[in-house]
Amino acid sequence: MVSKHSIERKQITVRGVVQGVGFRPFVYNLAIRHGLTGWVLNHSGGVDMEVEGPAPAVAAFLHDLTAQAPPLARIEDVAVQDADPVGYTGFEIRHSQAQEGRYQLISPDMATCADCRRELLDPADRRYRYPFTNCTNCGPRFTIIADIPYDRPNTTMRVFPMCPDCQAEYDDPTNRRFHAQPNACPVCGPHVWLVLSPESQVSSFEPQGVGSDPIAATAQLLRQGAVIAIKGLGGFHLACDAASTEAVRTLRARKGRPTKPLAVMMATLDDVRRHCDVTPAEEELLTSHQCPIVLLRWREDSAVVREVAPGNRFLGVMLPYTPLHHVLLRDAGVPLVMTSGNLSEEPIAKDNDEALRRLGHLADYFLLHDRDIYARYDDSVWFVPTVEGESYPQPIRRSRGYAPFPVKLPYQSRPILATGAELKNSFCLARDEYAFLSQHIGDMENLETLEHFEASIALYKHLFRVEPELIAHDLHPDYLATRYAITQCTTKNMHPASCIVVQHHHAHLAACLADNDWDPDAGPAIGVSLDGTGYGLDGHIWGGEWLVGDYRGFRRAGHLEYLPLPGGDAATRNPYRIAVAYLYTLLGEWPDPARFPFLTDVTPAELDVLRQQLDRRVNVPLTSSAGRLFDAVSALANVCTRATYEAQAAIELEMESGDGADKAGEGYPFDVENVDGVEIVRVRRTLAAIVDDVQAGAAPAVIGARFHAAMAEMTVAVCERIRAAGGPGVVTLSGGCFQNRLLFAQTVPPLRAAGFSVLVHHQVPCNDGGLSLGQAVIAQFASDL
Repeated sequence: MVSKHSIERKQITVRGVVQGVGFRPFVYNLAIRHGLTGWVLNHSGGVDMEVEGPAPAVAAFLHDLTAQAPPLARIEDVAVQDADPVGYTGFEIRHSQAQEGRYQLISPDMATCADCRRELLDPADRRYRYPFTNCTNCGPRFTIIADIPYDRPNTTMRVFPMCPDCQAEYDDPTNRRFHAQPNACPVCGPHVWLVLSPESQVSSFEPQGVGSDPIAATAQLLRQGAVIAIKGLGGFHLACDAASTEAVRTLRARKGRPTKPLAVMMATLDDVRRHCDVTPAEEELLTSHQCPIVLLRWREDSAVVREVAPGNRFLGVMLPYTPLHHVLLRDAGVPLVMTSGNLSEEPIAKDNDEALRRLGHLADYFLLHDRDIYARYDDSVWFVPTVEGESYPQPIRRSRGYAPFPVKLPYQSRPILATGAELKNSFCLARDEYAFLSQHIGDMENLETLEHFEASIALYKHLFRVEPELIAHDLHPDYLATRYAITQCTTKNMHPASCIVVQHHHAHLAACLADNDWDPDAGPAIGVSLDGTGYGLDGHIWGGEWLVGDYRGFRRAGHLEYLPLPGGDAATRNPYRIAVAYLYTLLGEWPDPARFPFLTDVTPAELDVLRQQLDRRVNVPLTSSAGRLFDAVSALANVCTRATYEAQAAIELEMESGDGADKAGEGYPFDVENVDGVEIVRVRRTLAAIVDDVQAGAAPAVIGARFHAAMAEMTVAVCERIRAAGGPGVVTLSGGCFQNRLLFAQTVPPLRAAGFSVLVHHQVPCNDGGLSLGQAVIAQFASDL
């Protein structure tokens, strides 16, 4: 018999992602297994519990609480206090408690688990082919939550009362659907239906012999070549047969997306391997709970047509992540294009009426359902560059499966809102030790995206109980995100010092430091920020930057020389303009179209206007942008002279350069000049050597490979000069140019060989999608000054 003195009672609070992931039934069953009594409940700040029993059993329980936690749980903190035993007679799960001002971490939506997949595909199971099958280990979370605690009445599932069978599962602590808030079945849950597009008078596509099964009918229509808008987890996809040239061209023409790569969904990992080479690190991402799009090396014998990603060696691929997708892909029997349900640059559509209105002219049919989506949620995108055999998985777009899970900060933050960048926008709300980076918002260039931005900020503020004391924004005065921040500060009568202005490339540096858990007192780093555009302190467009700084401040230690950008944004859509401007400025001669193949399709009138613009300096801002230098070289090599999407010229140059890497020889020459303590990279000799190669008939692959080598060499050279002058030995690599696998792989090894410690992104994108994280940490320490 156990003596009274050997009985212990512990009061325990667990914080993290511990709601909606099966944590309470896990605790219940763990307590029963160890012979303990007490209770467990959810509240607005996490999960509280008390356990009582023999000391060894309590100790074992505390160990297993973290060691055996459910697969989707992320435990941030466990607080344990001793208490006097009270003689509990059993263990119970108590009702959730809402607590004013408290918040908890919220699970992102997660891909269908193996158990639910088995049920979904089992003809004998009551959930056979049911497109909303889920349990505590998978399914919707963030996209259906209106408030915390995470209970069914606070989700969009509140309108679906459970049938007796589902209720029995929900009430059974030993069942994996115990308190699974989206739990449903064909009897009581949401359902799908197929409708003809409201803007189609007569469809040339018609499903045959599929009865009343809307998913089977959708699969048949897709095989016939139809474009179908499909309501998913966080919004609509536009889908078509990825093996049909005609279907893909139709989708592109309707969507107004002539060349930008499209994502493809494939039924199984074996299917993926038939179309792409897959490394172990890429497989891990593809099959993870998050199930993002992963950029994979595209096999030449793939049946996916090249129109899906023109001029690209990599294909964006994802596996099915909802039951609807699993059934549809198996029924279709072909890879499906799955691209965001929107017109280019607009937010993804999420509601049925909205989709029918906005996408009616894009789709032939709509596959709809009646589970409402509370938060728009684009697919996440990752890539895995390799350096000397080592993999470096990085997000390009952080959204579904990742947001709103926070980045852990190495300090305690004040309540802060950072409004992010103009392109690839995300915002960030920070409080305590967390930075809640939003899902991908998009390019802040229209009213629809601004409304999505504002609604998402309101949701995050509510869910995480944040009322910002500081608001950070980009230095550029005309960005919609900047105007929003300034308006908020004014409307709320905040002190002017509470509105923090952050230079774009300083934010890149700070984001990379925070992404690597950099201690605020660890000292500065050299921040290499190579991207397309960022408003500079001098009013020029920066983008090829070597900064020395930390969270508290920076100095501009080096940059690419300033060159003219005729027409500003018009030049980025027409890279030939940049190439001509750079040649004219650096080499002093107007390029003769007869000597430069890239000018073949440029009219004399266009060239005449361009020359007048450069001579008169009318709308010709100066830029130090690395992205624009990539554009110029891409045009010079006759790879891309006119672009239809951001970074197209640079991406196609990278794709072309893969064939020339082995025969490129050394990189093109360049010079570095110290001017008033700042290292200026001069590229006159670079352009002259490229012209020589063009005149000699060198292949674009060779020109591209030599240029990539030069960019890596100049990155290292400037870092070495900064360190020699007393600078730090730590380097961060940030900015969209480092999504270039070739540049990344050619930069990291020589930096390390030179003795630098190199920090790269791994939680947030190196592009502007991660910028708001940097703004948030800078605002925290700007407020300390």
